[in-house]
Amino acid sequence: MFSQLFGKYLVEKEIISSDDYAASIQKQLSVRVKLGTIAIAEGLLSEDEVETINKLQMQYDKRFGDIAIEKGLLTSGEIDDLLEKQGNPYIQFFQALTDCTSLSAAVLEKTLSVFQKEKGFSDEEMDALKSDNIDALIPIFAFSTKPHVTDIAGLFIRNIYRFVTRDFYIERIKRLKAFDYCYLAGQNILGSATIQLALAEETDNQAFTLIASNFSEEAHETVSNDTFDAVCEFINVNSGLFASELSKNEVDFDMEPTFAYKDQSVIGDFYALPIYIEGRKLHLIIAVNSDVSMGKIPHEYTSEENIVYDISTNSKGSVLIVDDSKMSRNLLKTLLEDEGYSVIAEAGDGEQALSAFKQYSPDLVTLDITMPKMDGIEALQLILKADPSANVIMITAAGQQSKLIKALKYGAKKFITKPFEKEEVIANVNEVMSK
Repeated sequence: MFSQLFGKYLVEKEIISSDDYAASIQKQLSVRVKLGTIAIAEGLLSEDEVETINKLQMQYDKRFGDIAIEKGLLTSGEIDDLLEKQGNPYIQFFQALTDCTSLSAAVLEKTLSVFQKEKGFSDEEMDALKSDNIDALIPIFAFSTKPHVTDIAGLFIRNIYRFVTRDFYIERIKRLKAFDYCYLAGQNILGSATIQLALAEETDNQAFTLIASNFSEEAHETVSNDTFDAVCEFINVNSGLFASELSKNEVDFDMEPTFAYKDQSVIGDFYALPIYIEGRKLHLIIAVNSDVSMGKIPHEYTSEENIVYDISTNSKGSVLIVDDSKMSRNLLKTLLEDEGYSVIAEAGDGEQALSAFKQYSPDLVTLDITMPKMDGIEALQLILKADPSANVIMITAAGQQSKLIKALKYGAKKFITKPFEKEEVIANVNEVMSK
């Protein structure tokens, strides 16, 4: 984040050109690789172990090194060595600038001092900025006296860094009464506080397509329904992590289905955190216990059509996948088919699930908990009423413990947590299907 903020300042002051800035950022990013990549190169971790740690980060919101140590994959000393090899972003960016421009380190140091004074950063804040210490930077840029706002902002920023891009920076959070947007995707969390979360683009500058492409690992060139679906899943994962953290303090929160709007306005009392992702601007919208309208007419980005497939020969069993996210259905379908199961049909809500179950009599149903029209809990009850012997595995984001417990009591056989981990999916499905 230091590189982007200071680099933008240098461009604004016409000390370097936009091309010089882009070249310097690219040069630095090519050097400052992720810890997992370095660990693989050093022979400390396998690619599968790094992938497992990355997925666990989305379930527990912990640093890569902390998870690696907890799992016994690396020691604290090995993590320190990897961090040293990763390098200091401040030094790396200065090196990249001197390589790509005619600026000397002495001139950059003097300019940095002026930058600090103009931006009003204390010495402690500058140290946090230079080291790209996100946990220390969030209270600086996203401070709010309202509960949960700063914590939510920190969670989103950490996951943008982990799963979207390292080329980003944020500006100071603002309290607003109105915000016009081109695209918006969000979710509500209900409990002791009502929390509304959303990501919004003011203009079509492809920030949504960048998030969708990197999170879903599929190309998104325009803001299509699939783009909204992927961005909504990114928000859903963040919401689940936040609700899960609150549940540790015995605070029970429930997540509503995600929503989307186009070309409307947010109206009310809310916070907006500007985020620049590879130069593309969007805002994280956060409202807590306030009457906020995210829009008037929702954009329907999910398909109403049931999707039906043929059962392959030598199949290990037929599966009905139920989830309002197309991205999640595709991921789960790939995992199951690679294991030898046949996905006989897909459904996007509880009503479709019940109809498809009665029509196709699948050997197994994977059933998302949070869906529009009819949620997974109600659909589970109706499926088991139609066939008490039905095999149902619940799909849940983090933070839905109370609903999950209820589903298991009603008769669900197992549960799988989003984002999907291949070993967890296959182990649970094989266990249920073997009985």
